[in-house]
This record gives sequence, structure tokens and C-alpha cells, in this order.
Amino acid sequence: MDFGFTEEQNLLREQVRRFLDDRAPLTEVRKWMRSEQGHSPDLWREMADLGWVGLIVPESYGGVGLGFLDLTVVLEEMGRSLFPSPLISNTLTQSILLAAGSEDLKRRWLPSLADGTKCGAIAIVDASDCLDTAGVTLDAEPLDDNLVLNGVKALVHDAPSADLLVVGFRAAGDVRLAAIDVTRDGVNVAPVTSMDETKRAGRVSFDCVEIEPGDLLTEVPITDALLARLFDFGAIAVTAEAVGAAESTLELTNAYAKERIQFGAPIGRYQGVKHRLAEMYVDIESIRSLLYYAAWTADESPQELPRSTSLAKAYASDAFARIGIDGVQLHGAIGFTAEYDIQLYLKRSKWTRPVFGDSDFHYERVAELGEA
Repeated sequence: MDFGFTEEQNLLREQVRRFLDDRAPLTEVRKWMRSEQGHSPDLWREMADLGWVGLIVPESYGGVGLGFLDLTVVLEEMGRSLFPSPLISNTLTQSILLAAGSEDLKRRWLPSLADGTKCGAIAIVDASDCLDTAGVTLDAEPLDDNLVLNGVKALVHDAPSADLLVVGFRAAGDVRLAAIDVTRDGVNVAPVTSMDETKRAGRVSFDCVEIEPGDLLTEVPITDALLARLFDFGAIAVTAEAVGAAESTLELTNAYAKERIQFGAPIGRYQGVKHRLAEMYVDIESIRSLLYYAAWTADESPQELPRSTSLAKAYASDAFARIGIDGVQLHGAIGFTAEYDIQLYLKRSKWTRPVFGDSDFHYERVAELGEA
């Protein structure tokens, strides 16, 4: 069994790296993260033209038709640059439509989600630490043949950029999902401040929003297994970005350790600094190995996906946080200043830790899977 990347995947990585080095240096990232959109719409369109936005969408719906491992390659490189974009949310929206959407919904939304003219986000659970049907508590009321939604989704990743929301709610006690256009009457999205300004979120409120039968994702029942698979995809995607960001953290810190002179010598010569840099490297390689296997199972071995995803995300949640802290500490006091880029990576590590389950959530899940 060969777990190496194919020639095409290596070429894809090189393409993404060249694109980001040329078009998205951290000086530009700082501008975008303070803008109203939170990312560059122009680069989003260019990414779509290159096929990255519709990477996992089958060609029959206007996408490229590649797998999750290919997407992982793209996200890892984006993580290196802290590149702000709604790619993860858009991809998860595509994934749930492919898994559970009616043919009409697929035809209606997937082509535009794949070509970048529309962007999607998922607003499913209400309790972020409960990533299954029990976490869906928003209720819908019947109205003739439709349903009416009133309530709030408090934290929806990339909601300010979304044109389509896949919303989770309960109707007559059953969990349902619906594809809702954000321009529909009664839908309101308010931005939510995040520690990591390269990652945007929103508070979505629904005021007498009517859901028609054609909006419902009804091809398969909405089960814990279906939602678990979706959130596993999200955990893998976030971990892929974490690997790239952690590697950049190490590169920045290593470069600084060679330049910073203390007691007449670069601080990188001192054993205490060397040890911490070495530990950062070992952690990054460990996350990377777990990540690549989890991404492979997403396409090739679904029965292994839950355990492999939880191992990768659990380790990454803690290890990346340590790497972020060590990176700032090895820079000394200047590491905490806004002028230095290293603090941006610390903020990304703090953002990554709880998203799609923290280490406690995933280690407990591994233990439960081991007992099953």
C-alpha cells in the first residue's frame, strides 16, 4: 500500500504554493483580515478558475471530481500562509449536499458552489461541543405544507461570506436539514468577532423564515453517522491548515533563533532553544502522519474515518497550541507585538483547538470506538 502523494498531487501542491507566495504574502493577508469581507473576492474567483473551489465536486455538477486527500494538499499550503478564505465551509456545504441532498438541490446549487459564484456554509448544531443530532435543538413549526423557522445559530463559520446555508433543525422531533438562501426574507447574518481575524464567523437569526419541501435535504435520513462524517471532514480540513500553519511557525522561529544575539551568540546555539525547536518539528511530523492517513480514509476506507480523524484532530489540537506558544515565547517580548507575524500563528492555534471538537472530545471518542 502506497501512502505517498501522486505526481499530480505534488504538482497541485507546487501550484498552490507558487500562487500563494506570489499573490498572498502576509502583508496582504493582514489587509484582507481587516477588510469587510475578511478575504479577497478577486483571489476567490481565481481559485475557482484553477479548480480548487470545486475540487471534490463531481464533474457532472461542474467540479473537478478529485478526492479529500487532494483537498488536504491545498489546505495545508493555505495554512502556511494563513490565507483567509471560506474554502472549508464551502467544501463542507458541497459535501453534505452530495451526501444527502435531493437531485434538484444538487443541480440547483453545486455548479455555482463549484465555480465560486456562490459560497456555502453549514449551520447545523446549536451546541458546538455536541457534534451529532443531539446538538441540533432549533425547532421549526408547521405552516400548511411548509415549515417556519424562528431562532438563532450563534456561531456559524464563514456566515458573512455565505450565499447558501445548510441549516439543521428539528421538526416533529426529527432532525432535518434545509438549504436556505441567505437573501430569503427573515434571514439575518451579523458578524461575530474572533481572536483569529483570518477566520470569520457570524450569528445567523431566523425570523419567520419559511422552508418549502424543495429546500429539505431528504435523500437519506439525518443520522448521527451522517453528521459525524461531515464533521470528520471538517476536522480533517482544519487539521490540514494547522499542519501548514505549524510548519510556518517553526520556520519563523528557527529563522529568528539564528538572528537573535544574546550573550554574544545566536540564541539558536543554546540547548534549551534547540530542544524546543526539535520538539516542534517532531510534533509537526506526527500531526502530518496522522492527518494524511485520516484524509486517505475519507476517500478509501470510510470505516476507519472516525478513529483516524479523532486521532489526528486530538493530537493537532494540543500540539499546535504548544507550537504556537513556543513560537511566541522563543521570540521573547516582541513575539506578542502586532508588528511581528508570529502572534498571528498563535491566534490560529487557539482558533484551531476547539473547532470540530477539541482534544478531550476526540480522545474520548477514540476510547469509545476502541470499546465498540
